[in-house]
Amino acid sequence: MLMKAYFTNYIQQLQATLGSVPTEQLEHILEKFKDAAAKEQQVFTFGNGGSAMSASHFVTDLGKGSSDKMTKRFRCISLNDNVGWLTALGNDYSYDDIFVRQLMNLARPGDLAFTMSVSGNSPNLVKAVEWAKQNGVYTIALLGGQRGALTNLVDYPVVIDSKHYARVEDVHMSICHMISFAFIEHPLG
Repeated sequence: MLMKAYFTNYIQQLQATLGSVPTEQLEHILEKFKDAAAKEQQVFTFGNGGSAMSASHFVTDLGKGSSDKMTKRFRCISLNDNVGWLTALGNDYSYDDIFVRQLMNLARPGDLAFTMSVSGNSPNLVKAVEWAKQNGVYTIALLGGQRGALTNLVDYPVVIDSKHYARVEDVHMSICHMISFAFIEHPLG
């Protein structure tokens, strides 16, 4: 019975965090994704830990569900999904290079890099975003209340005003679902 209060509190805190999502910023992100699809630009997603799984999940939703409703399909890939490449880069260079070195091979000016980070300070994300910015790749980050270095590096930061890792990750995934399901439920392109 003691856990009931914990679960109730968690749900209340999650509802408050979700309620603070800046929906006007989601419209901007949706437009960037719509534009990327229309121009057949590549969309790259990436993150660490739970955010890595959210990046993979988001690409699945964009590549299948969203694309099934569109004239031009999303060209999208999660940089977290090639374990062989990730481990080779981490082993032969540095863990800090696992995303940037993939972008060096794959990204072109005009493409879109989308990352998620609760802390906003992960060196591998910072390094990838710095390279992307120097090479004409538009950058978006979903962040937590700690904000971190990515807040001032990306072209478009969206900060979820909480420092609770699970709740921030819950809301990041909800944002990914809102973006992908906007294309599914209201075909936009």
